[in-house]
Amino acid sequence: MCFSCNLSVCGGKLYCPIGRTFSCDLLLYNSWVDRHFSHLFNGNCFVQKAIEMDKEEAAPLLTKSEVNNGVTPLEDAFWSELKRVGSMAAPMVAVTVSQFLVQVVSLMLVGHLGVLVSFSGVAIATSFAEVTGFSVLIGMAGALETLCGQNYGAEEFKKIGNYTCCAIVTLILVCLPISLMWMFMDKILLLFGQDPEISDAARQYCMCLIPALYGYAVLQCLIRYFQTQCMIFPMVFSSIAVLCLHVPICWVLVFKLGLGHVGAAFAIAISYWLNVIWLGIYVKCSSACEKTKIVFSTNALLSISEFFQFAIPSGLMFCFEWWSFELLTLFAGLLPNPQLETSVLSVCLSTTTLHYFIPYAVGASVSTRVSNELGAGNPKAAKGAVRVVVILGIAEAVIVSSFFFCCRHILGYAYSSDKEVVDYVADMVPLLCVSVSADSLIGALSGIARGGGFQQIGAYVNLGAYYLVGAPVAFLLGFVLQLNAKGLWMGTLTGSVLQVIILAVVTLLTDWQKEASKARERIVEKSIKAHNGLVRKF
Repeated sequence: MCFSCNLSVCGGKLYCPIGRTFSCDLLLYNSWVDRHFSHLFNGNCFVQKAIEMDKEEAAPLLTKSEVNNGVTPLEDAFWSELKRVGSMAAPMVAVTVSQFLVQVVSLMLVGHLGVLVSFSGVAIATSFAEVTGFSVLIGMAGALETLCGQNYGAEEFKKIGNYTCCAIVTLILVCLPISLMWMFMDKILLLFGQDPEISDAARQYCMCLIPALYGYAVLQCLIRYFQTQCMIFPMVFSSIAVLCLHVPICWVLVFKLGLGHVGAAFAIAISYWLNVIWLGIYVKCSSACEKTKIVFSTNALLSISEFFQFAIPSGLMFCFEWWSFELLTLFAGLLPNPQLETSVLSVCLSTTTLHYFIPYAVGASVSTRVSNELGAGNPKAAKGAVRVVVILGIAEAVIVSSFFFCCRHILGYAYSSDKEVVDYVADMVPLLCVSVSADSLIGALSGIARGGGFQQIGAYVNLGAYYLVGAPVAFLLGFVLQLNAKGLWMGTLTGSVLQVIILAVVTLLTDWQKEASKARERIVEKSIKAHNGLVRKF
């Protein structure tokens, strides 16, 4: 029995280091695998599955319905895929909105304290925490959409738990320097000319928010764990239940116990950890998670380098986009009549943020569909999911932008009763409609990138679109040509449109057959390395 022979896959053939090369002939392959790998894979050999898929690549790939009912019409395939995407996207909207509202509720209750310094400090601290902490964690956790999603499609269930464990440990370590930064937040704000009292209030809030940071790190990993397995109900139930509990918890801490704005931060931490505990109990007790159970072991930590290969570009891809809009707010404060300009931009940003929950949820669903199908070796199904979600994004963009345009004269009243602000917002709505349309496609295309595993390309695209093009154009239009808030928004919009165009071209030119092969080869290589490691131990 040979323990030294390693297997690699290249171009549809098997290569052996001792010099033998095999084609994908099934009889020859089965004989070779039985001799060399049956003692390692215990009858559940993913290598065999991968090679059998390679043999089938020359023939058209069939969906389940085609196997059972003959050739399915294109319309039936479209509606079937749309149903899959929609069944995930709608609940994911509830999950993301519920988690977002936890921080909004805390800010609202602090506002009712009637202490302007506390309210201003919490508002600044919330923005600072999102930019330096929460956005980083959300972005890096996106690596699991590739790793867990593709392994779930390949039925490598144990690896899903290992990758999730690895991500939890890694993101907790990432939280350490972020926590240190938050401790000295007041000094950072003072360097940018902020009021000392407001800076101190912001530091107090962020200091008490540090436990929430660690809870959020674990929560984001668990969200991806459930999402990539299409287990949506536990997330929906947990997120909504936590939001319902957060309101009374925050009220008690802020008002009844007299902790003020500090109590609001503690309430966020309690809510995030409650969410983590409930999801953790579900993972531990549910039979649905039996195959993918999260076990903290040394094997899980061996995947840290692979996790970082996807986590760093995924984090940069997400943060580059998020940070560009924070930069827009900073620019607005430098304009003439900053009160009016900042108010109008805040209305536009709030509106687009509320809308973006829909594209983000659609992106999460297509990320799962694409990664699952690529891992399963079904490039045709992955391509079908891409087509459906792009059409869905276009339809959603048309509907929402049309709604905003029809309501342009009353939209401003949802945020302000000032006639000047309302009229200014009405003037901005045409640009807002274009932004909403771009966001609809960005959410879908970014989800495709995460599912396909090309976050590195997405990071470069976002860097170029928003900072090499968008920011300079915004500065030129806003300050040099004196278009003020409209100019700033047009500049950022230029970056968004450029991002859509480039990501669309990348998606259009993607060879999904090649991506499926790459996903399978990566999973096979990881399996062989893991088993070779076990052999060396014995």
